Amino acid sequence: MAFDSVHSGTSTETAMASGKANEKVRLSYVTKDQFFSRHHTSALLPRLTPVLSKSQNLSFVLEAPFKVKYEDRPVPKLESPHDVLVQIDWTGICGSDVHYYTEGRIGAFVLTAPMVLGHESSGTIHSVGSSVTSLSPGDRVALEPGVPCRRCPRCKSGTYNLCPHMAFASTPPYDGTLAKYYTLPADFCYKLPEHVTLEEGALVEPTAVAVHIVRQAAIKPGNNVVVFGAGPVGLLCAGVSAAFGAERVVVVDIQEKRLAFAQNWVKGAKTSTFMPGKDASAEENAARLISENSLGEGADVVIDASGAAPSVATGIEVLRTGGTYVQGGMGRPEIPFPILKVCVKEVTVKGSFRYGSGDYKLAVELVAGGKIDVKGLVTGKVEFGDAEKAFETVRGGEGIKTLIQGVKD
Repeated sequence: MAFDSVHSGTSTETAMASGKANEKVRLSYVTKDQFFSRHHTSALLPRLTPVLSKSQNLSFVLEAPFKVKYEDRPVPKLESPHDVLVQIDWTGICGSDVHYYTEGRIGAFVLTAPMVLGHESSGTIHSVGSSVTSLSPGDRVALEPGVPCRRCPRCKSGTYNLCPHMAFASTPPYDGTLAKYYTLPADFCYKLPEHVTLEEGALVEPTAVAVHIVRQAAIKPGNNVVVFGAGPVGLLCAGVSAAFGAERVVVVDIQEKRLAFAQNWVKGAKTSTFMPGKDASAEENAARLISENSLGEGADVVIDASGAAPSVATGIEVLRTGGTYVQGGMGRPEIPFPILKVCVKEVTVKGSFRYGSGDYKLAVELVAGGKIDVKGLVTGKVEFGDAEKAFETVRGGEGIKTLIQGVKD
């Protein structure tokens, strides 16, 4: 994100105060130092006692593991004439958000200063920069919450999700979307069709994650696919695999309730489920999985959305020779890996990280076309003032997907 110059124009606050929130206004732009100075010097509200009616930009902030607060921050300025200001309507809780909430870090991304949580969001355009022509105030959008530099070799090759300078929401040091307002470049906001709800719009983000994983796997019509992990991303991988033409999808998990949910939720393919034996070896579980689900010589594609070491080992065993394995779930930094089987089977092994070019667009199309029933994944909704309660619910493994409503005017 660039903060190169200062432009004159109508400020966001002035537009809001004058009642012109629904008009297309040109906003003022600020320098990098000005932006971060204003961003981090707001007055603090008492912990978990939000004053919704008096807030400018109420935000849900993580200070340290298990230590959160509500903080009223200034309404963000637009950094570029190509940016938009979005009023957040709904935000889903992701496993990575919970990991920061409980651990304060994910790998090399470490919380060192207070950070706004959240990145799975939808919202309504409040105002736009002077160069924006694709969106207008009042448009409902899904937010792609990671902005690359657009200039490095990875960006220029089309794999912008691997940009080393990515500014991703709710990933230190960047604030997330659990606030009243959030700014993004206009081309990272995807307009929702009229029949798609804002709740569904918040689930475009995890759907895009699944789209990227399935694209990494290069799933083709007729493939047999095994997905390890029946959490939101695993379920979405199963659903997207079916939408891509997979003939059979087998969902693996150790929780009976999640397997039952998967059996009824995944549409468009022969769907079955499998619970591995707790004390069985990877070879034993793989042999039983193949036999019980009529996979013949093995699965064409295995997707691991769990990050669990036993799932990785079993997944390699389940693959047919020449099959494809995609690691979509994050687990421990290092685990035992069946390298001999990978070599002997000549398995293609790929990682998957967030989403890249075209993934969000396709995710919106799959949701809008009824191919993926994201609304069916929502098992809980809470108001903004109950955000911490929602995090505790997700941490406890309850439900599938919980949404937090945006700050009400």
